[in-house]
Amino acid sequence: MKASSPSTDEKFQIGMLLSDTRYRGTSLQVITFIIFVAVFFWLVDNTLKNLALLGKDVSFNFLFLRAGYDINQRLIPYSSDSTHGRAAVVGILNTLLVAFVGCVIATILGLFVGILRLSKNWLVAKLMSAYIEGFRNVPVLLWIVMVFALLTEFTPAPKAFKGADPQATMLFFDSVAITNRGTYFPAPILNEGAYWVIFIFILSVFAVIFLKRYADKLKRETGKDFPTFLVSIAILIFPSTILFFALGSPISLEYPYLKGFNFKDGIHLRNSFLALTLALALYTSAFIAEIVRAGIMAISKGQTEAASSLGLRPNKIMNLIILPQALRIIVPPLISNYLNLTKNSSLAIAVGYMDVRGTLGGITLNQTGRELESMLLLMGFYLCVSLLISSVINYYNRSFQIVVR
Repeated sequence: MKASSPSTDEKFQIGMLLSDTRYRGTSLQVITFIIFVAVFFWLVDNTLKNLALLGKDVSFNFLFLRAGYDINQRLIPYSSDSTHGRAAVVGILNTLLVAFVGCVIATILGLFVGILRLSKNWLVAKLMSAYIEGFRNVPVLLWIVMVFALLTEFTPAPKAFKGADPQATMLFFDSVAITNRGTYFPAPILNEGAYWVIFIFILSVFAVIFLKRYADKLKRETGKDFPTFLVSIAILIFPSTILFFALGSPISLEYPYLKGFNFKDGIHLRNSFLALTLALALYTSAFIAEIVRAGIMAISKGQTEAASSLGLRPNKIMNLIILPQALRIIVPPLISNYLNLTKNSSLAIAVGYMDVRGTLGGITLNQTGRELESMLLLMGFYLCVSLLISSVINYYNRSFQIVVR
């Protein structure tokens, strides 16, 4: 018996929107959307009415008022006379700096630990297992506070008083100073012609990317290997170096030096930034290591054995056969860990690091009394950053997915 289907000549009726399978799916989606919009506007209207009863309105003019507070670490010029909007921008840049550096360190460390976790050496495998279990089973806030305490209590003062702990000394050819007030690095000084060197270096980076794509295409079409590693290093180093000396060394370094009871000049990375970034990176790397281990173990052992029978070394097998296939499994859950690291950076207030949570969602909120506006801006920032990270990683993920012809 054949299933009956609606006749195409049947006259349309309102009841068919739910009874007819041709319209039911669309009708339910439209009804759901209308209910969602109605509930949303009811919540907005109810919120505005409650604010009106309290004598408040929704306004973002507070962003143009004088902030009146200092921020100890910043990437752009800022003073207490700057506006709340600029303070929010400083906090946003501080958050993005922690997120970027933390994700890079966590990825490198997680990949390294995940591979060593599969080592045939019993001691190495157990040490990596202890590392993973130790970091991921302790709350990240405790790691942040502990790393901050280690950097503050177990590093020397810039200049010690009589009878106190030893004072800090310069390391790496008198260029780096590690103290209980932070770490000091040489700062680059850009003179005339420096931007040309930077421009050539950026062009070299794009040239290396183009070379890598050309080498991959050549290998797919002909099976020939192109020495991309040595050529890429030559492209990155020689053009910029030649132009650097031709222009008379337009980029110099400003070294930190001890003046009074603290170091001056150079780049000062405060212990709050170092503790937050290192703790988040170590914590996240433990999860990434497990993702890497699972991705590698998902690849059939037969491929490893077949590659070994062809005479390939273990490092070649890992780089050319295992990891390219495992990345298809590793990358999707990797996005969640990047997002968690970015959102966990809001714990920076525990060590006094002024991120966007401490500026816009902290001091600015308390001074202006604009709780709703500050929270909306804060939520919008984290939403945009999360969507951006997801888009970039998903684009990278699509670039090496298997294409079915």
